[in-house]
Amino acid sequence: MKRKSFGDMRAFMVPSLSIVAVSVLIALLSMLLAGLWVHTVSQRLEHEADAYPDDAVQAAGETKIFQSPLGGRWYDADKDKLAAEIDGYLAKVDAPPVENAHALIVPHAGYQFSGQVAAYAYKQVAGKKFARVIVMGPSHQLPMENVASVPDATAYATPLGETPIDTDFVAALKKHPEFKTIRGADASEHSVQIQLPLLQRTAGEFKFVPIVVGQLDLETTQRIAQIIAGLIGPDTLVVASSDFTHYGPNYGYMPFKEEVQANLEKLDMGAWGFIEKKDLDGFTKYIEKTGTTICGRCPIGILLAMLPSEIAPHLIKYDTSGRITGDMTNSVSYCAVAFAGSWKQGQPVEAEQKKAAALTDDDKAQLLKLARATLEGYVKNGKSPTPEELGVQITPGMKAIMGAFVTLTENGELRGCIGEIFPQRALYKAVIDHAIDAGVNDRRFPQVKEGELAVLHYEISALTQPYPVNSYNDIVLGKHGIVIEKSGRTAVFLPQVPGEQGWDLPTTLSYLSKKAGLPSDAWQDGASFTVFEAIVFDEKEK
Repeated sequence: MKRKSFGDMRAFMVPSLSIVAVSVLIALLSMLLAGLWVHTVSQRLEHEADAYPDDAVQAAGETKIFQSPLGGRWYDADKDKLAAEIDGYLAKVDAPPVENAHALIVPHAGYQFSGQVAAYAYKQVAGKKFARVIVMGPSHQLPMENVASVPDATAYATPLGETPIDTDFVAALKKHPEFKTIRGADASEHSVQIQLPLLQRTAGEFKFVPIVVGQLDLETTQRIAQIIAGLIGPDTLVVASSDFTHYGPNYGYMPFKEEVQANLEKLDMGAWGFIEKKDLDGFTKYIEKTGTTICGRCPIGILLAMLPSEIAPHLIKYDTSGRITGDMTNSVSYCAVAFAGSWKQGQPVEAEQKKAAALTDDDKAQLLKLARATLEGYVKNGKSPTPEELGVQITPGMKAIMGAFVTLTENGELRGCIGEIFPQRALYKAVIDHAIDAGVNDRRFPQVKEGELAVLHYEISALTQPYPVNSYNDIVLGKHGIVIEKSGRTAVFLPQVPGEQGWDLPTTLSYLSKKAGLPSDAWQDGASFTVFEAIVFDEKEK
C-alpha cells in the first residue's frame, strides 16, 4: 500500500478541496486524500499539505458549526431512526443503577456493534443535569505526541441537532501548551464524535468539550489530568471513549487462538482490575506487559489520574463484537464503566510554558544524516535503519514537536518534497517519514532509483507552531510561512518561497490565492491568514 503523504511543496499548484468534502474523505479510513495537479508556476513553489484539511466547519459570522460526518455509516443519518435506535438500546439495559455517576468509560464502535454496551453506561446519567460534558477520545489517525486537540468550533451538529461547545472552557485549556487546535483532528476522528448522539439523547442540554487525545507519556498524562481537574466541578460529566482489546489478524494481535472469547475476557478483566483500583501505573504496566490493544488507554489514563479517592468505579457491562456477530476471527471488546461520586470544585493550575530545545548544528547534521540513510535504506532494502542502528542519538532538540518538510534536489532541480505543516510529533519522526515520502511518494516525480541516491541533495525545513495574524499587513516576507483560508479553501507557502521567486507581498498573496483555487485578488478581502516560521538547513556542497 502506498504510504500516506502529508503534503509536498514547490513545483506545482493544487486547488484545495472544500472543507466539507475533505473532511468526509479523511473520515473514510480506507481512503487516501486526493489532489489534482494543475498549473506549473516554478520549481520553487510548494503546494498545500493535503493530509491536514480543515474540519467540516460551517462558519456564519462568529458561529462555527462542526458537522459530524458519521451519520449513515457509524449510526443512522435519519433523526427519528437514530433516536429510536438509541432509545431501544436504553430500554434493554437491565443493570442496577450506579448512583451519582460523574464519569464513564464508553466504547466507540459503530452503534450496531457497541451501541448496546454504550447504553449501559449512558443509562446511569439519563435525565441528570450537567452544565458541561467532557469527552476524551484517542486519535486513531493523526500522530499527536504528548498533545491533545480541542476544536475552534462553537457547536457540534449530529442528526439529533446542535450542541454548543463550552468555548470558555476550551480557551482555558488552550492556555496550556498541552492543548492545541490541530487541523483535521476532529474530522478524522470518530471516537469523540460518536458519543454525542448518545449524550444528546440522555443528558439533555449541556455544553460540550470534545478532546482528541494523542499518544501520551506518563508525565503528560498526569499533567493533562491536573489541568482538566483544576477546571471542573460537580456540574461536569467526564467520558473516556475507548474500546478494549482488538483481537485478530486485522489488528495484528493474536496472543491466543483457542477459547478466544474466554481468553479475551480474562485479558480485558486484567485491565479492568487496575481501573477498579484506580491504579494508573499498574494499568500502564499491564498494557506494556500484555500488549493488549486498548485504543483509548491514554484517555482512560487521564481519567484515572483525575479521580479523587472517594469516587468508586463500577463495571456495568462487558461484551465483544465476536460474540455479537458469532465470528471470533476478529473481535473488539467493549466495557461500560461508571464512576460513582462527584468531582470536587477544582482550582486552575498555572500554565507551564515549555521552551522548546534549540536545534544545534550537530542536531541539524544528525537529522540530515537520518534523512539520507532512511531513504537510501528504503530504496535499497525496502527497510530503513533505525536511529540506533545509525548511531544517531536523539537529542531534546530533535524530539521537539515541530512540522517538517524534506526536500530533495538533483543537479539543482527539484526531485521531491513532502512534509507536514502543523506540529504534531517529534521532529526526527517527521523527518524519517518524509524522507521516504519525498523520494517515493511525490506524485509529480517517478520514484527515486538506487542509481540516483548518491547525487541527491537533502534540505530540511523545521516548522514552528502556526498562529493567526490580524491582517496580511502583519506578514513578514522571508520570515513567515503563510497559510491562507477563505470560503472553505486553503493553501500554503513556506517562508523561503517569496524570496526565491523575487516576489513582493501582493504578488505572493496573489499566487497563494490562485493555489488555493481562489481568484488572484481573493486575499484582499475576507481571507484569514496563519503564519509560521522555518529553520531551514541542508547538506553542505562538497
